[in-house]
Amino acid sequence: MTHEQLKDELEAHLKDAKHIHFIGIGGISMSALAEILILRGYTVTGSDIRESRLVESLRAQGAKINIGHDSANVFGSDVVIYTAAVKEDNPERAQAASMNIPSYERAVLLGVIMRGYKHSIGISGTHGKTTTTSMISQILIAENLDPTCLVGGVLSSIGGNIRVGASDYLVTEACEYVDSFLSMSPNIAVVLNVEEDHLDYFTNGIEQIKASFKEFVGLCGPAGLAVICGDDKNAREVASDAKCRVLLYGIESDGLDIRAKNIKTGDNRCPEFDVYYKDEFYAHVNLSIPGTHNVLNSLACCGVCIALGISPEAYRTGVEGFFGTRRRFERVGKINGADIIDDYAHHPTEIRATLTAAKSMNYDKIYCVFQPHTFSRTIAFFDEFIDALKIADVTVYAEIYPAREKNLTGISSYDLAIRAENGLYFQSFEMIARYLKSVVKENDLVITMGAGNVYEVYEMLIGKK
Repeated sequence: MTHEQLKDELEAHLKDAKHIHFIGIGGISMSALAEILILRGYTVTGSDIRESRLVESLRAQGAKINIGHDSANVFGSDVVIYTAAVKEDNPERAQAASMNIPSYERAVLLGVIMRGYKHSIGISGTHGKTTTTSMISQILIAENLDPTCLVGGVLSSIGGNIRVGASDYLVTEACEYVDSFLSMSPNIAVVLNVEEDHLDYFTNGIEQIKASFKEFVGLCGPAGLAVICGDDKNAREVASDAKCRVLLYGIESDGLDIRAKNIKTGDNRCPEFDVYYKDEFYAHVNLSIPGTHNVLNSLACCGVCIALGISPEAYRTGVEGFFGTRRRFERVGKINGADIIDDYAHHPTEIRATLTAAKSMNYDKIYCVFQPHTFSRTIAFFDEFIDALKIADVTVYAEIYPAREKNLTGISSYDLAIRAENGLYFQSFEMIARYLKSVVKENDLVITMGAGNVYEVYEMLIGKK
């Protein structure tokens, strides 16, 4: 069955359904979808493996949520929604199948929801989706467009990871993992960058990944728009096959529609620059987050603004007012007079961008605590991790976070540490915290980095754990 047929089928089921059950409801994207359905009057139940702030929030809105997966949880539901990480042998998915309860991956539901908006914006890319989605959310709010926003992180300006508006504007992240974004329904597709990642799914590497992004852009149709980074080689190849209108943005390449010029470091240690559209001045911007990668993210936002006719003033207000989401270069405290930042980076390109940005901020010494995410990614990018992490003065390697995988090769973070010139390895977060307390000094920077639970290290440092 095609993606469009799946959306048609789910849309038909939702017209008659009253009770929707979410398997993995505590996830950042699942919780947002559950909240939308609660507001639309559905009875929502769910399950997850642990308590969280998102679970508590949904309960406060009327959802009944069980901790732990049990076949009994799906009884009484008309439709079941599950995340890509939930496999067919999950007891709730298996029970739903045995009872012939229609079940769909969460991206199909998001695609159905997107169909209801005249202006649906999907933000894709290997890196930068949460930051760019957050910036665009703030721009749409600054223009008084009352948007619906689904962010893959906690954004303080909307009070969480979702804002439900009453207009025809929706912006959401569009993740390529297991081709989830191919179930979406954007008429504006943003492609920030295209690199190798999720190689447990994209087993044929970059060519398979590029093909998926090309298909995603194709969802816009001839009347849609693609905003694509012209400085990214693979993204530019995606643009070359687009059948819709394309706006290319960047800093260095030829043939760009949107370009940043006169880039310098502002008084706040963050980039300050001029934005030009078709060689005409559009806006002057001084970001509140560091890094050239965030200059590019802000240029992607400019492309969306131009497509929607949003004022340069709202654009500037939105991007300058973005101070980060939770776990994206988030300032979380101090230790021995040194700043502590927590960051979600878990791909070599993200790590390099984050550490390069940190280097530009004139700290005396940078200590990076890195926790690799999944064994397959550690093996695939072994040398690239070491090369990117050497930007830090000291990199402390925490043990690999397995996520959905089993360690079939015996790979360990110790293997990375002994190959790295600046590498250290400790077996536990407690040992890492004790080490940092003993060596970090004023005007140093500590970064806890990774997509797992490495944030527990900073919680130990500041006394939250």
